[in-house]
Amino acid sequence: MEKNKQKKPSALGRLMAYAGGRKYLTYLSLVLSFVSSLVGLLPFVYLFAMIKEVIEVAPYFENAVGIVHNGIMAVLFSVAAIVIYFGALMCSHVTAFGIGSNIKRALLLHITKLPLGFSEQMGSGRIRSIINDSSIAAETYLAHNLPDMAGAVATPLGLMILMFFVDWRFGLISLIPILLAFACMFKMIGPAMQDDMRLYNNALEDMNNEAVEYVRGIPVVKAFGQTVHSFSRFKASIDNYHKFCVSYTKRMRQPMLFFTMFINSAFAFLIAFVLIMTKGGEQITAQIVLNFIFYVIVTPVITTTMNRIMFMSEGAMNVNDAFVRIDSILDLKPFDVPKKIEIPADNTVEFDGVTFRYSEDAAPALDHISFKAGAGKTVALVGPSGGGKTTAASLISRFFDVQEGAVKIGGVDVRNMEKEKLMNMVSYVFQDSKLLKKSVLENVRLGRPDATEAEVMEALHKAQCDEILEKLTDGIHTVIGADGVYLSGGEMQRIAIARAILKDAPVVVLDEATAFADPENEYLVQKSFAELAKGKTVIMIAHRLSTVKNADEIIVFDNGHIAERGKHDALISLGGLYKKMWDDYQSSVMWKVGENNA
Repeated sequence: MEKNKQKKPSALGRLMAYAGGRKYLTYLSLVLSFVSSLVGLLPFVYLFAMIKEVIEVAPYFENAVGIVHNGIMAVLFSVAAIVIYFGALMCSHVTAFGIGSNIKRALLLHITKLPLGFSEQMGSGRIRSIINDSSIAAETYLAHNLPDMAGAVATPLGLMILMFFVDWRFGLISLIPILLAFACMFKMIGPAMQDDMRLYNNALEDMNNEAVEYVRGIPVVKAFGQTVHSFSRFKASIDNYHKFCVSYTKRMRQPMLFFTMFINSAFAFLIAFVLIMTKGGEQITAQIVLNFIFYVIVTPVITTTMNRIMFMSEGAMNVNDAFVRIDSILDLKPFDVPKKIEIPADNTVEFDGVTFRYSEDAAPALDHISFKAGAGKTVALVGPSGGGKTTAASLISRFFDVQEGAVKIGGVDVRNMEKEKLMNMVSYVFQDSKLLKKSVLENVRLGRPDATEAEVMEALHKAQCDEILEKLTDGIHTVIGADGVYLSGGEMQRIAIARAILKDAPVVVLDEATAFADPENEYLVQKSFAELAKGKTVIMIAHRLSTVKNADEIIVFDNGHIAERGKHDALISLGGLYKKMWDDYQSSVMWKVGENNA
């Protein structure tokens, strides 16, 4: 799949592209935040006037007639700043939530157009992490960081005017810790942090993806008394995340320490400056004391501003990294729409010199594979794990496109078939069929949404599901997974087969469909297969070789090649790979706990 190399616009520009008519609320939030920050400085002016009056009238404080007025004005402007900032956040949050939803919608819509094998390659945990975390990063940036950006511009401007207007010497001294804090902050959020952010998100994404796979495998882990070490990739992802976080924290420890010290130390520089003035012989007047008190009060605003700037920068890096991850999905091209639509003549399945790689630099998963499953015939694909059986089956439904050769149905290359037509031509029954948390009726109806209830009941009957329905309180209308209603693996498989029977596609692919069935369920599943396979072309993948003995042809895959092919008896007589697999299978069937089978 090729990627679009076109240069992307800025993160803010891309966010606004998802905003629609709400983008003007974003601009309004910036204006309101800017105004709020300036209004928020006015209480300090009135506070300075109050202190000035107190010092001037001391000790005759009854002459301080302006304190009440100045105090009221300080409170009013404080409340006004809060109200205006609240309005800014309201505007930014409305836009943020809308844009977050639109990003999710765009990603999910694009995913529906991608090849079916996309999710297998990327991993469901990674896809979910990209969709959720990237939209959250965008929402946080728009809702908080962007308005704070306007405030981070307004506050320093207003502070500079205030600090240099009152006493330029104190203002200049107050700048020293600000500049030192900026130097420390640049050490933390400079260009290198973009790479750190990417590495952090990569580590987190890998851990999320492996966690999903681990959770799915918990039953196996518990059954065999294994530990997390049995899932080496999951443990490695945790170790990698831990290693990065500890390393990053240690690297940031010193700059963060000095940053925190400097942004909170303006008062110390002011005290030092006053002491220097005293030693220099300058008389400490009431005005100097007044100025000193004012700067001690106003400089803590710098701390809030600097923290806003730091988190704003981090948010900007987060959203840039989020778009890199979003583009990892959006840049994937859906399969090309066929220029010439062809209609299959029948349900014959043919592999014609097929070569397929999962990536350009990977070894071929299938290497010049050719075979044909005639209409109405059953072909079994067997072989060691990793031989290419499942890959071959996935190409029939066009989970991926081949690099060489062609996969054909009814003489037509699947790449020249309409997507809907191809989907209607093929039914796929997986080894671990998933059912939705919906009624049995709705789960089966996924095969053909316009089917009547009577048609669904007939499909369930053919799939040997009668005894399943009998034990369900609401029969076909029972919601699976609700109120303690759970089905065994074999029972879920039979309902999945009922879905395929209802769909009535002319080509059926069975991928290890009896893998999780107990002996009783396997018998019923096999009976349901017989109903499903009537008049169909069946491609069957199996490790239980007893299920493929009667296949019209057995094709033995090994390391991406066809090692052997033929009927069961003929392959046994060859004495090759299939014979060895059959003997191993027979030994496993005869094995009993407690016997010496050496």
